[in-house]
Amino acid sequence: MNKQLEMDEYFNKGFDAFNKQNFYDAHEHWEDLWTNYYFKDRLFIQGLIQVSVGYYHITNLNLKGANGLFTKCLPKLEKFLPENMRIENLPELVDIVNKAKICVNELETAKEFNWDLVIKLKRKVNAS
Repeated sequence: MNKQLEMDEYFNKGFDAFNKQNFYDAHEHWEDLWTNYYFKDRLFIQGLIQVSVGYYHITNLNLKGANGLFTKCLPKLEKFLPENMRIENLPELVDIVNKAKICVNELETAKEFNWDLVIKLKRKVNAS
């Protein structure tokens, strides 16, 4: 398999896992991509990893960890708002992560988290 196909496979597996709310798996696939390859939008992928781990922390009742990762991921994702080649609804993702961060900061327990503050990602037509 050529390098680009391998990279696309990691991205797509992470994308599909995220949309199934398998946040740990999404993070693992995207981290494999981020760790093993050098490419133009590495910072974007790092932001997606951090979003995934942020949501995963909520499933483990770790609000502080979720808040920290949501805080770290937002500037990375926002940098790609003008142009990204992978996710059609990136503005919506940034908006919902901002709302999730606010929600996390207002909760006493992670069990109260509003899981409507997760969206399904949409692939760009030109994306793999």
